Amino acid sequence: MKNFLRNNALSFSFLMLFIICIIGQVIFGIKEYNKEITDEGGAAVSLIQYLSSGHFLQSTFENWESEFLQMAFFVILTIFLMQKGSSESKDLDTKEEVDREPDPNRKDVPWPVKRSGWILGLYKHSLTIVLLLLFLLSFAAHFYGSLKDENTQLALKGKLLESASDYVADSRFWFESFQNWQSEFLSVFAIIVLSIYLRQKRLTTIKARGRPTL
Repeated sequence: MKNFLRNNALSFSFLMLFIICIIGQVIFGIKEYNKEITDEGGAAVSLIQYLSSGHFLQSTFENWESEFLQMAFFVILTIFLMQKGSSESKDLDTKEEVDREPDPNRKDVPWPVKRSGWILGLYKHSLTIVLLLLFLLSFAAHFYGSLKDENTQLALKGKLLESASDYVADSRFWFESFQNWQSEFLSVFAIIVLSIYLRQKRLTTIKARGRPTL
């Protein structure tokens, strides 16, 4: 167990951070949602009702959508483009280990390598494919949640509900999308450029005169 945690500490830490944050989102989200709908004359919802509400689905999946879009574009563009001096960029002039053709005769190779053919072809692009699929699924869930929340607000005000075909051109939905997309692309731009000039050395504790040093 100790070795498992050590070998997977990075992914485990981010998973724990995700769980903490999603719990925080639900706790404060239901309070905010109930405040909004009671102000409009509606009835407060339970936790189960909130988890299926448009408010929760829209706020959750519009963020997931932008994350997967950003990661997919990063993976795709780093295949063809480079940024000199950045640790986030591949060296297009030198063949890297990741570009080496896998040897199907090795015992530890993934099963698609042993199968070869179209299965291997899919495996070679599997990261991009999965990220794009996750983006499309999140985009669809965001659209559904945003439409559901919009119609909840319209119903409370006694107005006509919107259809999916009408809402696909609604400014609210695209505002929600673009406000997240631009922040994700800005954060990638920042790490690419800043990693050219700045560094973060690993912290190690060394006993020297009784005090830890770098």
